[in-house]
Amino acid sequence: MDGTLLLVVAVGAITGALTLVSVQVVAATTGSTRMSRRLAHIEATYGQGPADVAETDGEALPPVLDRLRALAARLSPGSTTASLEHRLDLAGNPSRWTPERVMAFKGIGLIALAPIGALYGLGSALTLIAYALVGAAVGFFLPDLLVHNAATKRQALMAKELADVLDMLTVCVEAGLGFDAAVSQVARNTSGPLSVEFSRMLQEMQLGKSRVEALRALSGRTTVDAVHTFASSLIQASELGIPTARVLHEQAGEIRVKRRQAAEEKAQKVPVKILFPLLLCIFPALFIIIIGPAGIEIYDSLVAG
Repeated sequence: MDGTLLLVVAVGAITGALTLVSVQVVAATTGSTRMSRRLAHIEATYGQGPADVAETDGEALPPVLDRLRALAARLSPGSTTASLEHRLDLAGNPSRWTPERVMAFKGIGLIALAPIGALYGLGSALTLIAYALVGAAVGFFLPDLLVHNAATKRQALMAKELADVLDMLTVCVEAGLGFDAAVSQVARNTSGPLSVEFSRMLQEMQLGKSRVEALRALSGRTTVDAVHTFASSLIQASELGIPTARVLHEQAGEIRVKRRQAAEEKAQKVPVKILFPLLLCIFPALFIIIIGPAGIEIYDSLVAG
């Protein structure tokens, strides 16, 4: 009887343990899925622009645009979509710019500019084909050029804003705020692409990403070397236990020095840049004004003589 009771108790204990483990696994899976959904929502929010999330949620391309997108995708390498997503991240994910839409516009440019190019080569079949290919290539790569231009301008603005943003971040941390609270103050009180990136990083940390992961994601969304250095320094500080205020103070001072050196470098390039306009535009006008009257008098005297 005692053996039967002991067996029942053992079975009950094992069943209870398995039930508890199952509950913990399900809870962990649910929490991970929930966090993944929230992070995906952040990606969608910053990928479409806050004003257009409700409008573009679940929106599909019209059939004609979808066929043009498929045509452009067939003419592009397999990694084009991932590369385009990265370039759109660098450009700040402008409103309603998605990889599918950009690929569709590449197809539109391919179809639209090829006949226009062919019109310039109506003289012969060879020139017609050559100009049509040139027009198709221009239309196909024009959206890539626009994305690249937007990304370049945005990265330049981030490099210009970084010194001021780091000064504010350093002041907030040295005043006693935590890093997350300091980032929140910077995102709230500044404007520009760097403020948007800090706000995105803060939301990612609030939804469960570690500081190291959020900083690495921030570094991956920019091509500015100073931002890469800033993120790497904070990652090392977090891993080695170095005070964040000291790292931010050193980074702010270093970026100020680099900014001054970059300004001095640009100032030293000015004489070389103005040399050619000076030779081609200003000197000929001066020669005409100064030597012109003398040349006319010499000509009149030679003719009269």
